[in-house]
Amino acid sequence: MHILLGGTGHVGSAVARTLLEHNQPLTIISRDPKKAVHWKDQGVTVAIADVHDTEALRAIFQTGTRLFLLNPPAAPSTDTVAQERQSLSSILTALDKSGIKKVVALSTYGAQPGEGVGDMGVLYEMEQQLASKKLSTTIIRAAYYMSNWDMSLPTAQQEGLVRTLYPVDLPLPMVSPDDIGQFAARLMMEPQDTTGLYYLEGPTRYSSADVAAAFAQVLNRSVVAQAIGRAQWVPALTGLGFSGPAAAAMAAMTDITLNQDYERPEAPVRGHTTLQAYIQQLVGQPS
Repeated sequence: MHILLGGTGHVGSAVARTLLEHNQPLTIISRDPKKAVHWKDQGVTVAIADVHDTEALRAIFQTGTRLFLLNPPAAPSTDTVAQERQSLSSILTALDKSGIKKVVALSTYGAQPGEGVGDMGVLYEMEQQLASKKLSTTIIRAAYYMSNWDMSLPTAQQEGLVRTLYPVDLPLPMVSPDDIGQFAARLMMEPQDTTGLYYLEGPTRYSSADVAAAFAQVLNRSVVAQAIGRAQWVPALTGLGFSGPAAAAMAAMTDITLNQDYERPEAPVRGHTTLQAYIQQLVGQPS
């Protein structure tokens, strides 16, 4: 039995769909019963639990042998690092004496030790703590999610603008949630003792200007990318509802990306979804 944490989000849903296509038994853990109705209707086992309820998680983990671990992102209005460390601690503690034998865990480009580096630090801690457990563990370090540009759709439609913290012509590794989920599902179905560390990005690298061009093509209107200056990063993020600590963490991660101060893969795994195809799908979705 496969157990999925985060099975109702973009990535987790792609994991679940791919496993179902291969007739694999799975249980999706969700905090919100309403979000899980779709999966129940498809015959998937749904377990309702809060990720902070360690004993409830352990009881669910005891029903399977393989876990897809996606530490749920904290709301940006909170101290995201503190919240994500709490949820991660609960998940990792629940793994003890659970019967889970194989874990496929989702990490990120730029994962590294240190304070003040946001998700990059939390997910590096996850990698290290999983390595200390007697489990077969595979880590996927995924590039910048194409879905991070979803929030730019309203400004692209209404103002013809895509605002970005990056220089508009800077190419970045990006990947679609579907490609992450499909790759993770394939790893979940590998032999139990298979392990590895994989970097995953899309078919090519894209800049913020490329994002604006993709929106322009799909929306059939002029759209340009507009860089936000370094001094305005934190005010711009707090204006969007980020807490002070969350805005500072995002600014730190952006600096790391700009300075390329992280381990860069020589031969990443390549997803198939282009940025243009992703934006087309996004715009075509009902609001």
